[in-house]
Amino acid sequence: MPSQPTKSGIVTDEASGERHIPESVRADGSTRKAIKIRPGYRPPEDIEVYKNPAAESFRTRGKGPPPGSEGLKDEPKPAASASANKNAKRREAARNKAQAAAAAGASAKAPEKAPEKAPEPVVEELDSEVEKAKKARNLKKKLRQVKSLQEKQEEGAALLPEQLAKVLKINELIRELDALGFDSEGEPKNKEADPTKDKTADD
Repeated sequence: MPSQPTKSGIVTDEASGERHIPESVRADGSTRKAIKIRPGYRPPEDIEVYKNPAAESFRTRGKGPPPGSEGLKDEPKPAASASANKNAKRREAARNKAQAAAAAGASAKAPEKAPEKAPEPVVEELDSEVEKAKKARNLKKKLRQVKSLQEKQEEGAALLPEQLAKVLKINELIRELDALGFDSEGEPKNKEADPTKDKTADD
């Protein structure tokens, strides 16, 4: 039994496997003889033309639905099993229980502020005295350096710009020492006059 003819009209005999184009009648009534086709030959009409998908989609753009929407279908979600529903309910109950316990614990155990300790003025006074003494030592050291530079300048030695700037700050250092209770030599001032000296002066 012959197969269906191809685009070129070739028919394959299923029993023998031979291929041929069957005879046909021309328009003028004459008969066209059958043509045998050699094995393995494929006429150009039967060769499929390669189609580039990108070029094909470019040619058919705007003529159909958006690309990729054809495969989308509203598939119904599968119904959850009984065990899944049971596990979901357990998780929800455990979550609610944990939230309730956390809220109760937070309300019951309100953080109590520790009573603030009164500041210790004695320690602060000691710290301020230590800081004052430390600052005074640094100022005395700077003052000694500046005085030595001033002596060099008076002797006629050339000073660098940085050294001249230090010499100009001598009055500022003396004022800072005075504010801390020290004289220009860096010695502590006597706040109260010596009573023995007053007596000798009166005598």
